[in-house]
Amino acid sequence: MMLPPENTPLKKIGETLGIPEGTLKKWKQELRVNGHTLTESDPKSDKWSSQDKFLIVTETMKLNEAELSEYCRKNGLYEAQVKLWQENCMNANGNIPGQIAELMQQDKVTQRELRRLKKELQRKESALAETAALLVLRKKVEAIWGASDDEED
Repeated sequence: MMLPPENTPLKKIGETLGIPEGTLKKWKQELRVNGHTLTESDPKSDKWSSQDKFLIVTETMKLNEAELSEYCRKNGLYEAQVKLWQENCMNANGNIPGQIAELMQQDKVTQRELRRLKKELQRKESALAETAALLVLRKKVEAIWGASDDEED
């Protein structure tokens, strides 16, 4: 009853057969896992899971136009939807080498910037350590010889 072409809502099936809706949902999920497409009564593509779309694409890939039209009518789909899903599946990994090259270039730029920042940090830490040493030395000199004449005024 939950399979096409009936696509009866789970709530109605549960009321009719006296089966809890949770059990029906579990069965429906098991059907999906086993490769059955379960269309919804609403043919909007944004309501379909990626798995269902992929299963429909695999089922319809070898069909000619007439067979595809019949399949769509039987399952409450639009041909344009199925063709778009097929195209998306075929182009899913289309630009992977280009994306990898771009990511590697971004990584190189990031690594260069990281090296530059590390050098700058090291330089500033050295300058800070030198300044701290000079301040400590100045305090020791003042403690031994007292305050200098130019500071007493």
